[in-house]
Amino acid sequence: MTSTAPPTVQYEAVIGLEVHVQLSTETKLFCRCSTRFGNTPNTNICPICTGQPGTLPVLNQQALDYAVRAATALNCQIHPQGLSKFDRKQYFYPDLPKNYQISQYDLPLAEHGWLEIEVEGEAAKRIGITRLHMEEDAGKLVHAGADRLSGSTHSLVDFNRAGVALCEIVSEPDIRSAAQAAAYAEELRRIVRYLGVCDGNMQEGSLRFDLNISVRPAGGSKFGTKVEIKNLNSFNALQRAVEYEFTRQVDCVRSGERIVQETRLWDEATQRTISMRSKEEANDYRYFPEPDLVPIALDSNQIDAYRQRLGELPAQKRHRYCGTLGLSSYDARVLTDEREVAEYFEQVVALDIPAKQAANFLNGPVAAYLNETRQSISQIKVTPEVSAELLALINQGIISNRIANELLPGLFEAGGSPRALVEERGLTQISDRGQLEEIVNEVLAGESDSVAAYRGGRTKLLGFFVGKVMKKTAGRADPQVVNDLLQSKLAEQPTAPPPEPESAAEPPEAPPAVEDAPLEAATEAVTAEAGSAEAITAASEEPDTPVSHQDAHA
Repeated sequence: MTSTAPPTVQYEAVIGLEVHVQLSTETKLFCRCSTRFGNTPNTNICPICTGQPGTLPVLNQQALDYAVRAATALNCQIHPQGLSKFDRKQYFYPDLPKNYQISQYDLPLAEHGWLEIEVEGEAAKRIGITRLHMEEDAGKLVHAGADRLSGSTHSLVDFNRAGVALCEIVSEPDIRSAAQAAAYAEELRRIVRYLGVCDGNMQEGSLRFDLNISVRPAGGSKFGTKVEIKNLNSFNALQRAVEYEFTRQVDCVRSGERIVQETRLWDEATQRTISMRSKEEANDYRYFPEPDLVPIALDSNQIDAYRQRLGELPAQKRHRYCGTLGLSSYDARVLTDEREVAEYFEQVVALDIPAKQAANFLNGPVAAYLNETRQSISQIKVTPEVSAELLALINQGIISNRIANELLPGLFEAGGSPRALVEERGLTQISDRGQLEEIVNEVLAGESDSVAAYRGGRTKLLGFFVGKVMKKTAGRADPQVVNDLLQSKLAEQPTAPPPEPESAAEPPEAPPAVEDAPLEAATEAVTAEAGSAEAITAASEEPDTPVSHQDAHA
């Protein structure tokens, strides 16, 4: 009798995220101190945010407005119990000057929301949002002699950040994978940036993630021991931390090792999590109502007004771009990532440019220029009107894609009218069939060996002939007409010459055969020199697609 090994238990991750969103107010949550990042340490401070005796906090109205706007966009119920209030959260740390933090505990601003995420290859999924509450930020410790407290020789404290307005957004434990965690964080960042309530700059700490993760047998209902991961300041770090910690915890369970409830740090250098402190016992923060601030109460009319002011959010734009404009999910996702780009795209389409052509143009040469120059789309000199004019010239057959590519650097540098540049430089496209036929005949007559090779089955030489024609016309030939003429001419069978009279003399030597290697080398050289054969062919197959970057984003 043979024994079989027990089946290996499959595990799943149970993940929740706490996201701290720094609100883009010019002053702090309870005082008038500046929130500007990068100022000299301990200059954005006053008696209120440093907790001096006898001072009183006053709520920043703009911060409340931003927080309610974010809660509405996340489908939350605004203080469903009728009102919300602030509380004092007691804990002692060097960067907390008052020795307590003004936060919200049992009556947060908003609860019971959700956020829809999209992961490639999976159905759209809603992630529940437990609560959204307001609180003030702590200061910042700078450790000297080491990257963190351990090993440092001394620490310096900067109170500039103390008192800056935050929203903490806590998700339900509905996330099951690293990809879903990254998708949730990315979508949340898009939303707060669309709303203008946060700049989402993770390098400056405007958006910070705390990860809570446990493992359990796949399909189970009982939660495992939760571990918190801090020090996550990028989407990649978040995704890698989930992957590492999931593997670590599964290995612990399978080996019989006990998982400890603790806080761990993500170490970017070693790509692993490191134990920071135990959380076996719940902290007693001794919350009690903040006596110096009155509760917040918004009526239904005010909440409805916030909803009406939301506008179209990223997910709604993506659905419209795919469903109404016929774009791919990739194009829709890239275009809606930044609100400014989406608005630019819509302005171009409104000027009678096909949506797919406008999308290819923005996701191709414009995106490349923005990445190269580190500019936002609102800073470049190619306005939506300039883009639409350039693409219209292509659609009208006045210029080719190659000429459009030649015009772009100058337009990016100085702006101006594409049509005026074309007229000034004499770059209009040659579309006259008779004129192009003469040039095609001339090219074919000078490449008899290549013509014979093409008719012998080497049809890839078509690009070689296109390149020759484009070179002769300085890139001004209409690629569609050139392709049609070449295919027509090359399909014709040459007329057989009349037989020569018989002669007693010895027959002449047969002409040398066409050598493959030199011909291919010549083809590659000329095609590379012309720089347009393949691009022009592709453009002729998809006439609505602009400029030469379309293939990478089709």
